[in-house]
Amino acid sequence: MLLWTTFESPSCSICSTGINNVRVVSFARVTGMSSNHSQDLELSSLTALCPLDGRYWGKVKELAPFMSEYGLIRFRILVEVKWLIKMSQIPQIVEVPSFSEGARTFLQELIDGFSMDDALEVKKIERVTNHDVKAVEYFLKQRCQSHPEISKDINNLAHALMLKGALNTVILPVMDELIKAICEMATTHSSVPMLSRTHGQPASPTTLGKEMAIFAYRLSRERKEISQIEMLGKFAGAVGNYNAHLSAYPEINWPQIAEEFVMSLGLEFNPYVPQIETHDYMAKLFHSIVQFNNILVDFDRDVWGYISLGYFKQTTKAGEIGSSTMPHKVNPIDFENSEGNLGVANGDLSHLSTKLPISRWQRDLTDSTVLRNMGVGLGHSLLAYRSALQGIKKLQVNEAALTEDLDKTWEVLAEPIQTVMRRYGVPEPYEKLKELTRGRAVNKESIREFIQKLDIPVDAKTSLLNLTPHTYVGAAAELANNVNQAINLLNGGHIF
Repeated sequence: MLLWTTFESPSCSICSTGINNVRVVSFARVTGMSSNHSQDLELSSLTALCPLDGRYWGKVKELAPFMSEYGLIRFRILVEVKWLIKMSQIPQIVEVPSFSEGARTFLQELIDGFSMDDALEVKKIERVTNHDVKAVEYFLKQRCQSHPEISKDINNLAHALMLKGALNTVILPVMDELIKAICEMATTHSSVPMLSRTHGQPASPTTLGKEMAIFAYRLSRERKEISQIEMLGKFAGAVGNYNAHLSAYPEINWPQIAEEFVMSLGLEFNPYVPQIETHDYMAKLFHSIVQFNNILVDFDRDVWGYISLGYFKQTTKAGEIGSSTMPHKVNPIDFENSEGNLGVANGDLSHLSTKLPISRWQRDLTDSTVLRNMGVGLGHSLLAYRSALQGIKKLQVNEAALTEDLDKTWEVLAEPIQTVMRRYGVPEPYEKLKELTRGRAVNKESIREFIQKLDIPVDAKTSLLNLTPHTYVGAAAELANNVNQAINLLNGGHIF
């Protein structure tokens, strides 16, 4: 059975044989090679199954302290230790006495000094327990010698803290950087006239800056939405009723204790839950990131199109290759990479947002494996944002191409001419302009000739005669120049 056949071209510099030589590789041989190699492979940038951990690691590694297995264990440790300290402050729980200053310092160091070696030790324990949270508890027992059993509420708080840290430390700052870069495009090119296209056809002119301002404002609205989503946590026991808590210490107001503890971690408290936190806030968060990403896909495709039209040139980098066979090409690969990674990200985040709020009865385990993939969606999003930023830095406006298109489309002035005709009661303005422009070549001379024949006041006629496709841009320049102020107002004083 043949897996593939390779024809070697005599024109290929790495081939020493002619086209008549055919190399045949059997399926059995390839299978054997794969089986032998897989036994020896260690995880590296070349062997990682996910490109985020391989090819793109350098661009997304800032997420690793939050969204990795190490990050999950670290935040579990944080929650466990903080809960132990909280219990030591409850007088009725005599089994956990109030800690001395030295003991508090020791416990805090377990959090602050948590290392990769510590995480590996937890994973070693997990190989015996086959339970990841229990492994964390046993690890802390080893370190503290005496450690009471902790509630099964650890994971939801750890996941919330992972997301909060990743968003505030990595994702939101890069979103801000992206919005700022697009705002700069808007203001820098606020007065550069550009032919619009609706349905792919020439339409009323705009400015390049105003079209960029649209994206900056849209992205800023979604960024604000993301930043305002509250991270929720629960700490109410096996099915959300504090059953075990009240059995052991019925005199304690456990809902109040739980709320105080959750909020002490910088999270909002969810009082009505089954065994798990219900993940509604996660669904909203991931859906909002998907919407941010969709807007960026729109931006990537528009800029890709403007590059194709010649409106943008791209600066070249010494040694870089655009095409393996066509040396002249400078491909818009950054915007293509951004769009592709946004698609991967949205596939993951969309599944998270629709699956996580659904759990059978008081809890099933489907959320557990799904939650381990939060970093995939965020990682591909981050990679896309950085690809778009890289592409923006290469762009140079080609005003000659923009001017050429406008000079060839005087028919776009049909809109203002008919509007003025209506104002002054000229009959059938639309029909007359349609007869002049539709399917016909229109130029400066034919437009001016039409205007001269209009029975309208002299000042109105003069204004129309002075109009060109370059100047018929309405308030586009002003809108572009004001985009920073509009975004500032939108965000209640947040300034990039």
